Formats: sequence, structure tokens, C-alpha cells
Amino acid sequence: MSSIAKPTRFSVKPLHLLTRRLADVASGRAEPDLVITGARALSTYSDRILIDREIWVAGGRIAAVKEAGSYRGGSAAIYDAQGGIIGPGLVDPHIHIESSMVTACAYAEAALLNGTTTIFCDSHEIGNVMDVAGIEAMMEDAREAPLSIFHTLASTVPATTPELETAGGDLTPEKIGALFDKWPEAVALGEKMDFVPVTMGDERSHAIIAAALSRGRPVSGHVYGREFVAAYAASGVTDTHEAVDRDIADDLLEAGVWIFLRGGPPTTPWHSLPEAIKTMTELGASPRRIAVCTDDRDAEDLLAFGLDWVVRQAYRIGVPRTTAWAMGSIAGATRYAMDGEIGGLGGGRRADLVLLDDDLVPQSTWYGGELMVDRRSITPTLEATLEARYRYPDAAYATIHLPKELKLTPELPTAPVTANVIRAELPGIVLKHVQLQLEPANDWQTLFDRHDLAFVTVVERHGKSDGNVARGLLQNFGLKHGAVASSVGHDSHNIIIAGTNEADMAVALKAIEAERGGICVVRDGVVTAMVPLPVAGLMSDKRVHLVAGEVQALKVEWEKAGCTLPYMGFNLIPLSVIPEIRITDKGMVLVPEMTQVPLFEAAE
Repeated sequence: MSSIAKPTRFSVKPLHLLTRRLADVASGRAEPDLVITGARALSTYSDRILIDREIWVAGGRIAAVKEAGSYRGGSAAIYDAQGGIIGPGLVDPHIHIESSMVTACAYAEAALLNGTTTIFCDSHEIGNVMDVAGIEAMMEDAREAPLSIFHTLASTVPATTPELETAGGDLTPEKIGALFDKWPEAVALGEKMDFVPVTMGDERSHAIIAAALSRGRPVSGHVYGREFVAAYAASGVTDTHEAVDRDIADDLLEAGVWIFLRGGPPTTPWHSLPEAIKTMTELGASPRRIAVCTDDRDAEDLLAFGLDWVVRQAYRIGVPRTTAWAMGSIAGATRYAMDGEIGGLGGGRRADLVLLDDDLVPQSTWYGGELMVDRRSITPTLEATLEARYRYPDAAYATIHLPKELKLTPELPTAPVTANVIRAELPGIVLKHVQLQLEPANDWQTLFDRHDLAFVTVVERHGKSDGNVARGLLQNFGLKHGAVASSVGHDSHNIIIAGTNEADMAVALKAIEAERGGICVVRDGVVTAMVPLPVAGLMSDKRVHLVAGEVQALKVEWEKAGCTLPYMGFNLIPLSVIPEIRITDKGMVLVPEMTQVPLFEAAE
């Protein structure tokens, strides 16, 4: 990592430029810049909390961890930890910045408040919208952020073939290889979501994997189904965050695949940790190749459910306190071969430090020796950086391209039909394929009431088709009136709309177009809540607390509308690599068969 430190004002010099000074400081021949005293040290190396310690920092790195009282006074700044626990900053091995609805610079505020100092982000969302230009814009954004941000390059853009959906980007093996060669902070290949083509030996999928492996970069994964594990691991995938239960987690570990236990708000699809961690708590697996991660967080949940929250969940489930923190720090660092730089309190490591209380709640955070959060409040140093955020290029603000006239709802059947319906079930990752026998009715509302249905429509928004619109039916979604819509329809990020009538669905679509992207709720022709996302139709350019307030208001209206899936689960409805049925701009897709079916078939 020393040779690939990102060039920001908060960068720490590579270790080889500081070894003499650090040795002098550690030996008492030179003054440290900072001494954090009155602390207990959380050792991720020995799984212990060491009492009465102080941390000597020089040049943004740890010179030594000493017994309390070793520093005799001099020019160093002194910070009194008042008996708190000092641990290494958290390392999140798998996240998506775009899901937070804020830019990388804005993301840093929430991360540092929650004790996270390093993240590995997969930016396949902006890659799906803007191709290489989007990936590179996010890398520029990340370079200006007061956070160590590394990239696992988007590997599956588009997620399926052009015959099944329309994406804004097309990241070929050649493009991915060129990104690896140009950007040193691109340290791995991001989640290979097309696990069925990978295990079936698809040529393009394996060429993309080869672009990473041939350059010595590891490959991250995304897999559902124990039957796919062996072939997936044999294809070169060495981590995944999609271990949803104990048994597949155990299979993955034994196949040599790191698992990142994903924790998140229990009402969302991002909380598989309680089940998957049973590979440790019930089957006795070692935590040696297990980390924790957040994956997706919106702006509000980013503040309330950070990686520190996930660590505490592991602790409450029964993982020892020090082990839980190690799973959130040195484990991710080790997976990416950076444990000599981050994840622990060893000499020479970056001074990315967190002051914790006894419940592992972060109180203060240092990034490269700079105090960014002090007693739960951001410092003037961090404030100044957050106000000077990166601005994305103009092209990122012009990614919604819609035809003037669109028909958003299907025609009412005039004869008995069999409908291929998407059934929503919590937590919302897997969607059920239901075949309903529909008898003719005078209006759609009669059929909706009879079968608990609503419309679901996907509109191509990249301007790459003649206005593709796919119309379907969604069961068990709970929406009784109005419409909801989002420009964050994974993974091609077309616009997804659910509604009970054409008029409200059209209002929702127009609102998204006017804001250049976003998520909204409409009732009786009125937009009752809106989160504008003008950057690639994915992110706001505001500070995280402002966006969090907009998200909170959206969730209130979303719940009032009766929606059973949270909006982030709703965004997954077009994700055409997860079973059993999805809808893209080109129609209904069965997974894992990867075949299309019509909305209506002749009744049997």
C-alpha cells in the first residue's frame, strides 16, 4: 500500500521515506508529533486489550505503542484518551459509494464519525451509467476525499447480455485492464455478479477475470446457491459478501473464499450476518478469513449503521470484543495484503486510529495522524475539507434521456390469461416467480384487489434505445394508491416505477426527469417525497446530513404508501442476476435460466 497511497492533502508519506525518523522517535532520540495517552490499546495482532498504554505518532504513522508515562514531555501534542480504548481504524472491504446517495468526499464524513478510515468500493453503479468516464470521475472524487479509498473495479457492466437489458456502460476486458494499468488504487476486480455465466464458462466473463489475475489483482465475488460454489472458486474468485446463511458460508470458507459478513439495518436485505456468522458460532470455523462489511447504505443508514455497528452486532451475537473489532479492521486489510499498512497498531502503520468506549462506540477518529472527529464532533480540519468537495463533470449531470411519450402500464386483458408475476418477499433479495390465472375484469383495480397486485415498469433512461419500456405486475408489494419510482434500478440503473395508475406513475417519471435522477413517492398527482440524485442519477452533491434528512422523509412517505419492500429492496427488482424473476427494460427475465418470458401467456 505504501507505493500506492492516494495523492491527497491527507496522504501519509510512504513508509520507506520515514523509517529513520520513526526509528528515532520510537527510540526516544526524536520527538513524536502526537502522543495519545491514558489509553487501553486494542491489539488486533494478539486479540487482547492492553492496559495503560500510549501511542506515539510521527509523520502520520505510529512510531510505537508504549507503556503509559513513557513520554516525559517535550514538543509533542498530547491527547488524553481518559481511559478509553484505542484501536485501529475500521477497514470496510466491500461497499458501494453510490448506494449512500452521496459522493466520496461526502461519504467520508459519515465514515470517519463511525471510525472507518479505509474502504474498498466497487463503483459498478456509475460504471453502468457512464462507462469508463464514470469510474474515473469517482476515482478523482475519491482522491480528494479525507479517507483511504481503494477501488475494486466494476466487473459486470452490463450485468447480463444486451439482449436482456440496456445499460449505459459496457466495461470490456480491455477497458478493465486499461483501468488497472492507469489507476494504482484499483487493487482488485469488483464483485463478479454474473455467477451463472462464470460457472458455465462464459468467454467474456473469464476474460474479465483474466484481466485481473494476469496483473496479480484478486477477484471479488457475488454468488447465490451452494451448487455454484465449487466452480466459482475454481474460476479464481477469492471473496464474497453474499454468504447469506451458515451452510453456504461454510462451503465458501472451505473452498478458499474469504467471506465478508454483511450487516445492515434488519429491515433491509443487507443483514445476513446473524445467519452467516453461525459458521463460526455453531460450526467452529476460525475467523482467520472472515471480515465484516456494510455493502450498501443510504445516507441516513450510513450515519446510524456504519461498520462500527456491524462490529457491535458480531460482538452481541457472541464473538469476543477484540475479535469482532479485528474482523472489522485487520481482516479486510489482510484480504487485500495491506495488513503491513493498516488494520493494527504496529510500528510503521498509518496512524488511522479510533478512540472507543467500552461498548465499541467510536468517540474520536484520527486519519493519518490528523484528528478528524473529536468526541463525536467533526473538527475544523475535516469541516474545511467537506466544504471543498469534488464536483463531477457536466456529463454526470445529464444522464436521464427519455422519449416524450411513454405508455407505462400494460393493456387490460380481454380474455383469460396466465400472468408471469413478480412476488415480493422480505428481505427482498430473492423474488418469487408466480404464475397467476387472470380472468377478464372491467378495470385493473378489480384484478389488483383480487390478487394483491400493482404495476411495475422499467424505462430505459440512457438514450440507447428507441424508448424501451417493460411492463409487469408486482405482487405482495403493499402499494394501494399512487406510485413510487427510482432512477437507481440495479444494475443497469434504468428507471423503475411501481404504481396503481398510469397518471401517478407518469408524474413520478417526470419528477425524476426534472431532477436529473432521484427517488420519489407520488399520491394523487402530487410528489409527497423526493430525494434528488442529479449526479449520474445516483448521487446527490450535498453533504451527507442534508441527504440523510431527505431520505428520512422519503422513508416516512414510502411507509405511508404501504410498500412492503424498503426502497433499497425495491431498487433490486431489475437486478437480473438474482433468482427467480426480474424485470429489465426489455422484459421479464427468469434467473438462473437467463431467459425471457412474456407478461401474459394464453391461459391453459
